Amino acid sequence: MAEAYIVEAVRTPVGRRKGGLAAVHPADLGAHVLKALVTRSGVDPSLVEDVVFGCLDTVGPQAGDIARTAWLAAGLPEEVPGVTIDRQCGSSQQAVHFAAQGVMSGTQDLVVAGGTQNMTQIPIAFASRQAAEPLGLTDGPYRGSEGWRARYGDAPVNQFHGAQLIADKWGITRRDMEEFALRSHQRALRAIDEGRFERETVAYGDVTVDEGPRRDTSLEKMAGLQPVMEGGTITAACSSQVSDGAAAMLIASERAVREYGLTPRARIHHLSVRGEDPIRMLSAPIPATAYALKKTGMSIHDIDLVEINEAFAPVALAWLKETGADPERVNVNGGAIALGHPLGATGVKLMTTLLHELERTGGRYGLQTMCEGGGQANVTIIERV
Repeated sequence: MAEAYIVEAVRTPVGRRKGGLAAVHPADLGAHVLKALVTRSGVDPSLVEDVVFGCLDTVGPQAGDIARTAWLAAGLPEEVPGVTIDRQCGSSQQAVHFAAQGVMSGTQDLVVAGGTQNMTQIPIAFASRQAAEPLGLTDGPYRGSEGWRARYGDAPVNQFHGAQLIADKWGITRRDMEEFALRSHQRALRAIDEGRFERETVAYGDVTVDEGPRRDTSLEKMAGLQPVMEGGTITAACSSQVSDGAAAMLIASERAVREYGLTPRARIHHLSVRGEDPIRMLSAPIPATAYALKKTGMSIHDIDLVEINEAFAPVALAWLKETGADPERVNVNGGAIALGHPLGATGVKLMTTLLHELERTGGRYGLQTMCEGGGQANVTIIERV
């Protein structure tokens, strides 16, 4: 099978809710990283064969195939098409998979994968509800389905419920989650202070660094927060932040690397996606990681660095318990609890950070996984070259 290489990867700093990126059109966020990607890679943009972008809640400014809109808003060639995909929080990680599969199949040589999301403007699931209600469609994606109800009954289908189920099943206490959350902020702040994100980010106006990490947070402050659900232990402190941002990377074939004089930085070693219980929803990274390691013949100890999306603290903590991974190799520069989670962009954002950290530390293999709506999880293993 043909190889697929990551040539370049870039992201915006992540803006916090109502922060420095709040008023930016999501297509312009996408355009910003696309222009930077073309400039940094030195590739002729007319050679790109497709632009695959992740984005959720594709209504209003995020509607109309935002992958195509962002490319055109960047002033890039009209002959290059774009497609927008939705695998919930894993949308842009799936964009990488689709881009790499196009290259591995031999049908494409240069594909851009990325994602964009402005959650300040369009809160998660809010816009889709607003669009449905005037049409009398109030059941949402689950309740109105007879097949769904026959299989899963009336069990709550939401992320907070899923996170609480994970905490309960794996015996993860509120203190465990708050200590993990504090460590996420501390690691993110260390990374910012040491300039670890400088190579991977392209400033947007006055927004030059990630806005989410809190220098004044503490276990005492976290302990004073009320749980999101009555009788539960999940609080806002243990959850990913509402965020705005975009990210993009260039995937190339061996032929394109050779013919266009590109410099590969990593090879796509493995890609897969698995699913499990959609009610618990967020624990799929556990079986998905086991599947990926079995398929590659690797051990978790062969992996130098891991990025697992911190949608909620128990997601990562349960994964750590089940995989036996070294916590010192996981989310070493913090995660979404501190840095934010701009839904459709997070997959490529995390992979961009993973690539740059492998280069900084000299590691060889990096694994990325994230929980996704519907009880799914993508796993990507990249190898630094």
